[in-house]
This record gives sequence, structure tokens and C-alpha cells, in this order.
Amino acid sequence: MKKNERQRQFVQRHLDLFRCPTCQAPAAAVQGNSLVCVNGHRIDFNRHGYLHFLNGAATTEYGREMFLARRQLLAAGLFKPLVQRIAQCLPTRPIRLLDVGTGEGTPLLQLAQSRSRFADTRVGFDISKPGITLATQLDLTAFFCVADLRQLPFNNESFDAVVELFSPSDYQEFNRVLAPEGELLKVVPNAGYLGELRQLLYRDDQAKLHYDNHRVVELFNRHYPAATTEQIKYQFTIPAGLQEALVEMTPLHWGKGARQLSKHELASLTTVTVDVSLLRAKKGE
Repeated sequence: MKKNERQRQFVQRHLDLFRCPTCQAPAAAVQGNSLVCVNGHRIDFNRHGYLHFLNGAATTEYGREMFLARRQLLAAGLFKPLVQRIAQCLPTRPIRLLDVGTGEGTPLLQLAQSRSRFADTRVGFDISKPGITLATQLDLTAFFCVADLRQLPFNNESFDAVVELFSPSDYQEFNRVLAPEGELLKVVPNAGYLGELRQLLYRDDQAKLHYDNHRVVELFNRHYPAATTEQIKYQFTIPAGLQEALVEMTPLHWGKGARQLSKHELASLTTVTVDVSLLRAKKGE
């Protein structure tokens, strides 16, 4: 079966997840190559098999080369311990899972592999068309789409879990699409995240050497007073030849004052620290 047909069949089987970005009415049917809402608005599947739910062009600096570099590092295991920990936190039953800012899709793939004994319903979205185009190429039973987290194209109480790795948040929308007792799992970087790379890029610029996440965590806790925070920290050995990809996969090298690294400096980068906080909250708590 062709990729486009698989994607259309996924949406047809899970029509109850989707709503129209124009009028917010529920989806009614897949007709030919289009998703149609109860008021007759139509969105066409594109040639890659995904739906573009934005009402206008997306604005993002994340391009294909960045996502390709990210896929190299993630496929090599950069975030695998983190993804495995998230998998351990999820219910031990089939769930409906939404991956926010899915990018090129590797974390969702690895999460599916960690939960292979469960027949989860998986949806990933991102504002970046290059990322979603790459995600549709994965050998994964999931649906990917281009969408805006400020206006999610999903019905109320559609998902049992919302997972978000290093992405912005809209807690009002997350609460809307989460089912009763649904859970939000958000990952934010800590001060030591990719510290070895920061040291090379910025050297003595103390303002750039460490990331301060306290405002993000405080905002999360204001929305979810019963939330928990867990630090996940480990060293990742960078496979030979992937140092340039590590630089390319992160916006760290875009910052004002970032240095252009020499081949010698890149070669010296053999390990990197993954230091993050996993924030967890139940809807309504």
C-alpha cells in the first residue's frame, strides 16, 4: 500500500481525533484525497501523505539540513535514554498519543519501539514542512501533519497523553485536547545541556554558556500545581564523524557571538552531556 493511502486510511479510522482549522467543527469524512468537516471545508492530503492545517504560511528557521542532522544524532541514540524514560511513564495499555513539535519524527519512532507491545494511536505535528516531510518517510504507524500548537486541529479530549520535547507550549490547548485523567509530559533543557558544545561555541561568554529554565518550570507549575519534576542526566558518546551534525542539529550555533569551530575543535568533541528536566502533570491537577 502506498504511503498516501496508508495516511488516508489512518485518518479515516481515527476521524474522531480531527477538527476543522477553519470553523473548528469535527471532521466528517475522508472523501477522495480530502478531509472534509461537517460544514464542508476541505483540506487535501499532499503528495507526501500529510495534511497541512495552517491557515497561511509557516514561519520557522528550522530547515531540512537541520532536521537531517538531528535524525543522524537521534538515530545514533542521543535522546534514547530520555525517550525510554518517557515510555516508562506512560500507561501500560494502548493510548492515543500526541507528539508536539515532532520535527523529523525520530523520538516518536523510538517511543513506539519502546512501547511495541501496545497498539498506540500516534499523531505527531510540527510547524515545519521539511520536518514533517522527513517524518512521513519513517517506518512507523503514525500520522504526521503540519499544524500550529496555538490552534490544534484536534477535537476536545482526544488524547490520553501529550508529549513535548524542547518545544513551546500552549497549556490551554493541551488541556483542551487531553482526555480526562490525561497526562502532559514536557522536556526542558537544564543548565548543563550540551555543555561541551556550548563551551566550544561561546568559551567565556557566561550568559551563553548555561541555559536557565526556571521561568519555563515556574510557568508549568503555575498551570499544574501538582506537577512533578525529574532530572535526567547522562553522557552520550558522539559517533565518529557526527560532530558537525551535532552542531548543525541545534540552534546553539545561531547565537550572536557563536564561534566557527575548527576541525581540531570538532574532533575534540567526543562526548556531550544530556541534562534535562522531565515535567509531568495530570490534566486538572
